[in-house]
Amino acid sequence: MTPGPAGHELAATRRAVLSVARLGLRPLPWRSTRDPWAVLVSEVMLQQTQATRVVAPYRAFLARFPRVSSCARAELGDVLVAWAGLGYNRRAAQLHRAARAVVDRFGGRVPDDLQALVSLPGVGPYTARAVLAFAFDRQVGVVDVNVGRVLHRALSGRRLAPGPTQVLADALVPAGRAWEWNQSVMELGALWCTARGPRCATCPLWVRCRWAAAGHRAPDPAARPARPARFEGSDRQGRGRLLAALRLGPVRPSQVPAACGWPDDPPRARRIADGLVADGLSRRGRGGTLVLP
Repeated sequence: MTPGPAGHELAATRRAVLSVARLGLRPLPWRSTRDPWAVLVSEVMLQQTQATRVVAPYRAFLARFPRVSSCARAELGDVLVAWAGLGYNRRAAQLHRAARAVVDRFGGRVPDDLQALVSLPGVGPYTARAVLAFAFDRQVGVVDVNVGRVLHRALSGRRLAPGPTQVLADALVPAGRAWEWNQSVMELGALWCTARGPRCATCPLWVRCRWAAAGHRAPDPAARPARPARFEGSDRQGRGRLLAALRLGPVRPSQVPAACGWPDDPPRARRIADGLVADGLSRRGRGGTLVLP
């Protein structure tokens, strides 16, 4: 059984959620397109990155690679340069490989089938469903962290495993309104049903929220285990610094430690450089000089 509203309650819940779109969504640029390539680019960029940080790089990337074919023809180094400022550079490499796969296997058209989409490099079930909903208006639920909070708190009242969460998300989507519905739920989670300090008093789902009806009883159904996220001094920071240097030009072996920000730790810097080469994000030229691929 789907752990959510049904019957008249379902209809009322849908009206409440869709009121978010009627009142006006934030004018994020990926909300003004149904182009599958542009949607795929936005979804890859939005992984682990706040929407406000993605706006400018998204516009710049699509200005450089407006079609999947233009990205597929480019060298990875050019794609990495266009990715500057977003971090998690493996995503850029995966998007580049996905573009080439779309050209090679699907005639340059981003597929509109779930299994075909998840067969693309770097495209998992979430990204595939987002492309289906936002580019093709397919009746699927798109469950990111923001949506998960709304589902667990308001519509279920308890923490659900990933499988039941997806079942609930799919069951809630009104026929023919997948784009509008999923954007509305995402907006609810981003602006009202936030992780800390949710704005319950003005939330469109306030009177129907199961967690609110239970008096916000602890534990919070949307609570996630705290995970320490140390970036300062991390390997990821060093990788990002080295890639930033490579975007400006070749880096000689003697320059690698300083480029990573660790002038006093050459072994660690060499390990980071080796990792970039192994991941295909860099290559070694004459004399071991690092360059973009």
